[in-house]
Amino acid sequence: MFTGIITDVGTVTRVDDTRGDKRFEITTNWDMTEVPMGASIACSGCCLTVIAKTKHSFSVDVSAESLSKTNLGAWVDGTKINLESSLKFGDELGGHLVSGHVDGLATLVSITPDGDSYRLKIRAPQDLKQFIAPKGSIALNGISLTVNEVEDDVFGINIIPHTWQVTTMGQSKVGDQINMEIDMLARYVARILGK
Repeated sequence: MFTGIITDVGTVTRVDDTRGDKRFEITTNWDMTEVPMGASIACSGCCLTVIAKTKHSFSVDVSAESLSKTNLGAWVDGTKINLESSLKFGDELGGHLVSGHVDGLATLVSITPDGDSYRLKIRAPQDLKQFIAPKGSIALNGISLTVNEVEDDVFGINIIPHTWQVTTMGQSKVGDQINMEIDMLARYVARILGK
């Protein structure tokens, strides 16, 4: 489990697609000697398992299923990604509960400056739009955010300057594909109601 509060922006430094699964090596400012092998790390919202590490890098394997549901297949050497380590019992829940299981790819429709912040319009996949509600939570590339408004399959969010600067959001461009995880509560309420 994660909170959607990004604690580092890492860099993809090696992509190995000569195997059955794709392997990524990612550098980080974290001291990876403190992170156990097999630990889960949210990489731009996708929960991945550490399979190798050095002091300031780690490697993960990504299956074809994960590549088909996320933007990880577009990662190349130099790609910047949001990183968050998994929760431990007793950690503060500053964002909202995020599983790291990406539901689909959303598309960035527009970016508009608004004071010091930025307002983004994002198009959700058709099969996920019913899970998005005004003032509800959503995770985009692993970042816990509040939905401002919803109109059919397009929803709006506001990005404050801090988030714009310390995550990959500040590098966003119209047309970008964004890993989207719907609110966990919305998923289970829909299941209970049979939708």
